[in-house]
Amino acid sequence: MKNKKFTYRTLLCLALLFVYSCGIKKYIPEGEQLYTGATLDLNYEGELQDSKRVKAELLNLIEPNPNTKFLGMKPALFFHYKAQREKPGFLYRFLNKSFGEEPVYFSDVNPERVEELILNRLDNNGFFYSESESETVIDEQFASVNYSAKLPAPYVLENYTLESDTLPMYKEIEKLLPETALKKGDRFDLDLLKTERIRLNNGLKQKGFYNSQEDLLIFEADTNQYKNRKFDLFLRLKKEVPSRASIPYTIDSITVYPNYTIEGDTLPLTKENVTQVDSIDFVQNELYFKPELLESYLLFNEGDLYDANTSKQTSNRLSALGSYKYVNIQYTELDTTGTDGNGGSLAADIYLAPLTKRSIRAELQAVSRSNGYTGPGILLSHTNRNVFNGGETFSVSADFSYELQLSNSNNNLSSIAGGLSADLIIPRSIPFSPSRFKYAVPKTKISLGVDFLQRSDLFTLSSVNSSFGYTWKENQYVYHTLDPISINYSRLSNVTDEFQEILDDNEYLSQSFEQRFIAGLLYSFTYDEVSNLSKEKPIYFSTNFDLAGNALSLFSGGSNTIFGSEYAQYAKVDADLRLYLRWQKERTLVSRIYAGWGIPYGNSSTLPFVKQFYSGGPYSVRAFDIRSIGPGSFYPDTEDDSTDYYDQSGNLKLEANVEYRFPLFSYLKGAFFVDAGNVWLTGDYSSLVEDESTSSSSVSLFTDGKFEKDWVNEVAAGVGFGLRLDIQSFVIRLDLASPLRIPYLDENERWNVPFFGNADNNMTLNFAIGYPF
Repeated sequence: MKNKKFTYRTLLCLALLFVYSCGIKKYIPEGEQLYTGATLDLNYEGELQDSKRVKAELLNLIEPNPNTKFLGMKPALFFHYKAQREKPGFLYRFLNKSFGEEPVYFSDVNPERVEELILNRLDNNGFFYSESESETVIDEQFASVNYSAKLPAPYVLENYTLESDTLPMYKEIEKLLPETALKKGDRFDLDLLKTERIRLNNGLKQKGFYNSQEDLLIFEADTNQYKNRKFDLFLRLKKEVPSRASIPYTIDSITVYPNYTIEGDTLPLTKENVTQVDSIDFVQNELYFKPELLESYLLFNEGDLYDANTSKQTSNRLSALGSYKYVNIQYTELDTTGTDGNGGSLAADIYLAPLTKRSIRAELQAVSRSNGYTGPGILLSHTNRNVFNGGETFSVSADFSYELQLSNSNNNLSSIAGGLSADLIIPRSIPFSPSRFKYAVPKTKISLGVDFLQRSDLFTLSSVNSSFGYTWKENQYVYHTLDPISINYSRLSNVTDEFQEILDDNEYLSQSFEQRFIAGLLYSFTYDEVSNLSKEKPIYFSTNFDLAGNALSLFSGGSNTIFGSEYAQYAKVDADLRLYLRWQKERTLVSRIYAGWGIPYGNSSTLPFVKQFYSGGPYSVRAFDIRSIGPGSFYPDTEDDSTDYYDQSGNLKLEANVEYRFPLFSYLKGAFFVDAGNVWLTGDYSSLVEDESTSSSSVSLFTDGKFEKDWVNEVAAGVGFGLRLDIQSFVIRLDLASPLRIPYLDENERWNVPFFGNADNNMTLNFAIGYPF
């Protein structure tokens, strides 16, 4: 009955929206027709292999775009019309601000202009002597245009040759030609020719031609030799090429200013302030950066040909040191005559403006953790950049916070947390040579920290952690993190009788807390296009691999302990894929898929508690509290809500999210979202289930939480909407969500009408810092 009510309400809403959308006719001004769009019909001779691409390219030329449709209706236009009334009301002002569109009338359309654009684009694609026409269709207050084009057979490439000349530039161009993407039989394509010219110019700039420009390269097509729509392509330099552009340049001298101030003048070169390393002059009054270390970040040397790519990569490497706020490489032409046959020469000056060496920061924080705990905190930190005059950054930080789990129905859950940590980041890959990494040099990071966490009326967890590893950027989008040494030791103390009962009643949870020592290897791979705002469809992908206990087993002598403490053995991997779709007015549709799996082995039957997966909360399925879902269809049989979430974790997690983000007012953003996911248990727990000493709660956990073929029926789902205060990437987020499917109910009762159903906790308010993904 609930599903039927939901369907009736949905159909009623859609019917009302349809009636309102059909009522836009009365808003169309007299003498105007609403533009409903255009069609394009292509007729071409023979077979066109890439007809879909050609048609898509031509469709992009048709302007303007009509008002958007939804299920055959135009709600965005309707909201706009309603907002233009004398007293539109708050609702229509809000809907128009968020979704409204101004009307597109036929008077805004210029079919003749579009025909010209189509013909021009067809010429650029080799369809010379094409024909294009249009037909206008007017139906009362609506109008559309039907475009058509007749395409003859395209001209295709027969030969691609370079005209000969005595200039040195021709010899280098000849060497670059074999790598061309142009091949016999290719259709004439102006965009391909532009791409080829860019490729050749970049190649020349990597071979010393400092003053090379794209417009120096001229393509000429000759069709006179053929009668069957073929052409020969000739490449030459334009007439009267400047001598400075036609000769290669060699770097004659390199001067580096490691302590340059943007406001001040450069230092004169004297014996007192110049240090020379491999013919490179380092100018600094007092030692700021060790020259022998700084020299290893430079990818060019005296006597090398000028290379634009090498120069850019050197700049990237110097910027990535973390010691400089300003990096500028300037070249000065010393000799442009090239009379000796070796071309011209350049002087390279590298200006490096340092960041402030020491900084102290104290800040009050609004802490929001992934486990739902939120509250005030304080952070104190001290940073010393370039601490050993080699770009090293040493930082010490201390934090303290009081947190309350607002997302849980029981507000007695609170915690006190604190920690002290020290990090040393060395901008070199110890012990590897920096020259092996062209794009950016890896950074070596050494960390040591202590933390404590006191859960109210439950326990105190203290830990010591240390790691040694590397981070490096492979290119603009790819990041790597490798920690070959990662150690964590934790100690559970001050356990209350209440929490001890939980441990005694749950063998799975008890074992996960017993593994105090975690030592292993961590690796992360990230591909991130989201920071590139020019991309309309960026992709984000990351995966993490965590392997623990292998090395320790070699030194434990067959025991499952080391230094008197039990150590964990497991392998864990997860993957996070996000697809973004951006369009006008800062609107974004984000789709996300997440999967993670951990496998305990050796002396471990469960993952350590801190390594387990959980579902629910502000960064997961937001219609449910933290750890209130799963594993599987399991639901804790207890009347004390304060202990529920400890049981609900697993070693397998699957999750999917879709979120539509849109602007509201200034810094205030809105969102609609759908979340789905759960956690499960994998492995053989039959011995624990059959053991008579195992509690009924544990038996239920192992049976209901196991990953089976019908796992789809155990997926939790929820929908909701949210508000985000986004000030220069600092985001305060409120999300109100409601369950759509509840996995721990009986199978025929799991569907729920969001916000209007009868489920317990039918609405969940999430407060968090930052976007969920």
